[in-house]
Order: sequence, then structure tokens, then C-alpha cells
Amino acid sequence: MPKLIFAPALMLALTAIPGTALAQAGQCRLPEVIARPRVEGPTADEPKRVLPIGYYTLAVSWSPQYCKTSRGGARDAFQCQSDNSFGFTLHGLWPDGYGQEWPQYCKPAGPLPRKVIRDHLCSVPSVQLIQHEWVKHGTCMPTTPTKFFALSRKLYQALHFPDMAALAARPTLSARDFAQAFATENKGMVADGIRLNVTRDGSLGEVWICLNKNYRYIPCPPQQGGVRDRVQLRIEPQR
Repeated sequence: MPKLIFAPALMLALTAIPGTALAQAGQCRLPEVIARPRVEGPTADEPKRVLPIGYYTLAVSWSPQYCKTSRGGARDAFQCQSDNSFGFTLHGLWPDGYGQEWPQYCKPAGPLPRKVIRDHLCSVPSVQLIQHEWVKHGTCMPTTPTKFFALSRKLYQALHFPDMAALAARPTLSARDFAQAFATENKGMVADGIRLNVTRDGSLGEVWICLNKNYRYIPCPPQQGGVRDRVQLRIEPQR
């Protein structure tokens, strides 16, 4: 049987965060065999862009919604078809630009070391997504894969989350209501520093949190995406 494995830093974070604020993985049992990622790079639709960094976006995904609609099959088995119970998972730390475009695919990158993937699979529960986040976003920062993912995970584990079950049970919930509830749980964060990505039927998909170049919470710049404040949300319950 696979062993239940938590990195020491993750264990510390889990014990430090109140239960009502914890919507990360209730448990994380790593697979015995971790697949190797395929190499990715820029394409005609996703070209290389080397641009100055204006701010950052910390993106976290609501896993119950992702798994409800996922067609990834074996690719998403660890996240969606195992005994693990994921809530908010780390999508990534994204360097953004000063205007409508952002840096991406700044340098070519080979497959990530197996240890990097293993160390962060409980936060980013997809081998290929870990590879993708490094080559698309991490290569645009003056860092290494080890430091990039350590920073990303540190920012993710510092987040406190609202009571998602209570929010899901509300008869009406606007994007602004959710952003305010999320910001209230995190010192220094404001509702204007949060943007939401939702599905076509209004289900919460991701939360985007704006950070300055010192990784402090800030109001999101005008060019940041997301739905309008008055949009009504629904939240897929966590199993």
C-alpha cells in the first residue's frame, strides 16, 4: 500500500491553520509510481513573451468543481479518482506584466526532477501541471524550479479559506460576497485584490489573488480578468 506522506512544512501548515479555514487536502496519499511529465514549450497560440514583471497572480483551484467536469481520465486520477480529498489546490504563481500581456515561456526547460514533482504533488495534484507551471511561468522569474515551487507553496499554504460548506449552502452568493468572505480570512487582503474564474453555469472554478513584486496582497490592476462583482455563484460541495 502507498504510504501517507506529508512534507514537514505541509504538516506544520496544517496544524497551524484552524479547521474551519482549511480547504486544502484533508489527506494526501502519494502514488507509488509518479509519472514523468512530457516536455512543453511555446506554440503559435501560446508564444514566448519576455516582458518585465509588473505584479503576480496566485491562482488556486476549487478541486471539487474541476473534478466534476474533468475529462482527463488517468491524467487526473490522483486528484479526482483516489482516496484523497482535495479542496483548494494550487494552480500556480504567475508573473504578470504592466499591460494586457504577461511574460510566458521565457526559456526552454526539460523535464523537472522527480524530487521536485514529488515534493509538490500534494499542493499541485498533477504531474503535468507542475511541469507546465515551471516552463510557462517559472522560467520568466530569476529562480530555479526548487525555489519557484517552494515559494509558490509557501504562499499557498499561508492562505486561510472561508467555510466553503456554509458559502455553498447560501441561497444567493455573488462574486463580491465570496471575495469579501475570502479576504476577511486573510490579513492584509481586500476583496478588490481577488478575481474569480467561473464556469458557464456560474460555478466557482478558481480564485486569483493579486500580489505585488514583494508578494504582498494588493488590489488587482484594471487589466486583471475575472467575473463581475454581481455575478451569482454556486459552489460544488467538497466530498
